[in-house]
Amino acid sequence: MTKRSNTSRNQERAHSSIVIDGHERAPSRAMLRAVGFKDEDFGKPQIGIASTWSMVTPCNMHIDRLAKKAAEGVDAHGGKALIFGTITVSDGISMGTEGMKYSLVSREVIADSVETVVGCEGFDGFVAIGGCDKNMPGCVIAMARLNRPSVFVYGGTILPGCHKDKNVDIVSVFEAVGAHANNRIDDRELTAIESCAIPGPGSCGGMYTANTMASAIEALGMSLPNSSAQAAISPEKEKDCQEAGKAVLNLLKRGIRPKDIMTKKAFANAITVVIALGGSTNAVLHLLAMAHAVGVKLDLDDFTRIGKKVPVLADLKPSGRFVMAELVNIGGTLPLMRMLLDAGLLHGDCLTVTGKTMRENLADVKPYPAGQRVVRPFNDPIKKDSHLVILYGNLAAQGAVAKISGKEGNQFTGTARVFDSEEAALKRILDGTIKKGDVIVIRYEGPKGGPGMREMLSPTSAVMGKGLGKDVALITDGRFSGGSHGFVVGHITPEAYVGGPLAIVKDGDSITIDADKRQLNLNVSATEIKKRLKKWKQPKPRYTMGVLSKYMKSVTSASLGAVTDYGK
Repeated sequence: MTKRSNTSRNQERAHSSIVIDGHERAPSRAMLRAVGFKDEDFGKPQIGIASTWSMVTPCNMHIDRLAKKAAEGVDAHGGKALIFGTITVSDGISMGTEGMKYSLVSREVIADSVETVVGCEGFDGFVAIGGCDKNMPGCVIAMARLNRPSVFVYGGTILPGCHKDKNVDIVSVFEAVGAHANNRIDDRELTAIESCAIPGPGSCGGMYTANTMASAIEALGMSLPNSSAQAAISPEKEKDCQEAGKAVLNLLKRGIRPKDIMTKKAFANAITVVIALGGSTNAVLHLLAMAHAVGVKLDLDDFTRIGKKVPVLADLKPSGRFVMAELVNIGGTLPLMRMLLDAGLLHGDCLTVTGKTMRENLADVKPYPAGQRVVRPFNDPIKKDSHLVILYGNLAAQGAVAKISGKEGNQFTGTARVFDSEEAALKRILDGTIKKGDVIVIRYEGPKGGPGMREMLSPTSAVMGKGLGKDVALITDGRFSGGSHGFVVGHITPEAYVGGPLAIVKDGDSITIDADKRQLNLNVSATEIKKRLKKWKQPKPRYTMGVLSKYMKSVTSASLGAVTDYGK
């Protein structure tokens, strides 16, 4: 037994000392020697490195190297790093298939698995590195539950592909499918776009869900400055990982924990940055879940309250012109956050994983270079208030989330075309059944009904590819990819499977979406709605065993973040 193995427990080794200190813990030390521990390592804080590395998606294919860099940062500053793995799934690959039902479920699996390993092994703190969409909220949910010093590192954005001198990405391919179905491009053109859209490692390149959540987590204070705005393959990202390893030890020494950082004001900062960037509707779902995990009361109306005073400033895809790599090239998210702070829209006194406040982190940040076009000034915004519009009404008594960029207009009244699955809707979009003036209704795709609340990127991209983006609307109790745009409303609650009014909409009904009044209504009398609901019968569950069945039985409404540990 080493001299350091029976040291008294202290703040920096509060958890690992329970596992390895004392004569009776010799078996534990024996196991750790086999994985590389030396005598001197038993007296060091143990820091887990949660790696979401996988070869199932380009978003995560490089994270094994980043995890090693984070471990180097820990080991170089007096800690002992231990790398462990958790899962990822690929939304981009599974989109539009039955497999996509596992996507949101993976957020819970990631949170549960990180919590399980850190809790079981007695790590004193940890660094988590994520790439694809659900990695980020999953890791932060685990951080919130464990409340041990921790830092999140974003795996970084992909560089754009190039087709005919234009930047392309995965959404370009989805939209090309719609264009191909409409005979606007031929087989050769579709293959050409498919072949160049994803040039290497990194998360999808627009302000889609991965880049949105990375930016939100940085604004929340749980990542180091500009972690959200670095290319996946870059010296800056490697340094970010090394610095995260150092930072978690600083947090440990100072006793700073996630609950000290993830406050109500910090969540307001995250919402503000998401809006200014024109971020994904999924941010609503994930921020609600993260807040629940840390015990902060956040609800849909907070998005409305903050959204009334925060403009959309970034001209980023999918609704805008630029990709994330172009934001990286002009300085990333920090100059934007400094703009928001100077305008009184950020809480500068919020603590961050640097051990400093948001205001201190931004003190020396320089403005964007003159002449850049990616981020607009306050006097010339993309939209003067939030693009994330929370709707209520007789179709959404508990709320729904619309993505209104301003390009689609603010009101839409149309004729319902009702589908009980994503696949059925996609088929009719591609074959030309859907016409101008239709409201596509996709139901039984909510957290319980799917189960799993699939993203509707395939239908929304097909709509755009068919040239119907301004002429039809799409509403669903499912959700949307960050790459979705057009007149879309998701997260409709109560969902159809639990008897929400979406379940009784019929073909030919009139539906109105009004972003100004924040309303989503079925234009049918209350008496008729009540009559239809009385006749409605809940469908049989689509899964009765396995992870999707377990998820369906435990998951809450999307208006509560679709969490699985809500309690009574």
